[in-house]
Amino acid sequence: MKLVLLVASAVALASATTSPHDEIDWSQHPFQAADADDARGPCPGLNTLANHGFLPRNGKNITIPIVLQGAVDGFNVQNDALALAAKAALFTSNLNDQFTLNDIKLHSNIEHDGSISRADHALGDNAAFNETHFNVTAKQNPGVDFFNGTSAGLAFKERHADSLANNPNITNTIKEFQIKLREAALYLSVMGDPVTGKAPKQFVNIFFREERLPLEEGWTRPGPITSRTLNPISRDVGIAFQWEGPDLTRCPWVVLAPGGTEDPLHDGSIV
Repeated sequence: MKLVLLVASAVALASATTSPHDEIDWSQHPFQAADADDARGPCPGLNTLANHGFLPRNGKNITIPIVLQGAVDGFNVQNDALALAAKAALFTSNLNDQFTLNDIKLHSNIEHDGSISRADHALGDNAAFNETHFNVTAKQNPGVDFFNGTSAGLAFKERHADSLANNPNITNTIKEFQIKLREAALYLSVMGDPVTGKAPKQFVNIFFREERLPLEEGWTRPGPITSRTLNPISRDVGIAFQWEGPDLTRCPWVVLAPGGTEDPLHDGSIV
């Protein structure tokens, strides 16, 4: 009887301490870099999910259920943390129920200026990875091996200042600011600890530069990531960012279709 109880206790302990990483059969999700005909876009997270087969590997025919389930399976990001962005992404496509990863480069939908890994829409390729811009993040937190909300906020602050100085067409409203805070909280949580917001530099660098899950380097799928877990990290990012406030001549706006207006109050498309 004692032996049975001992075995049962050992099994229970093993189950309780198994990493969430082990819930996924990673042999079914090997990394495969995109081919020339595959669609990729400005979001390193979605690109990574496609590179591991959690989204269609060609980056096309993506629906809201597909992207939400892919984020749960690959990153443990729950629906409440991503549903609004997924719904907005549909407006980037000419189709009613699906989009491609390249579609979401549509400026002023969920794409924004001052990205930490892409050029501003008016200044270059806003879909392709930009090492110069990402290096602003990579150089943060010297002397330690992790990034956190403070380092993420400082990186966004520097990139934002660069956009203000060099992009006369910058879109700078509360919408863009809030998207940046959520993006930072997401990459820190996915690559690190969703509670503390600390993420190993090595993991984050691989995530952005290679759009690969750093499984071989020791990354494991984190605990559930929700809006509630993201909010404290977003606050830390915002404190370090020290955003000066919006451009008062522009109203927050989500572009509702390819070719749609970016500034309806000034171009007369709405009254």
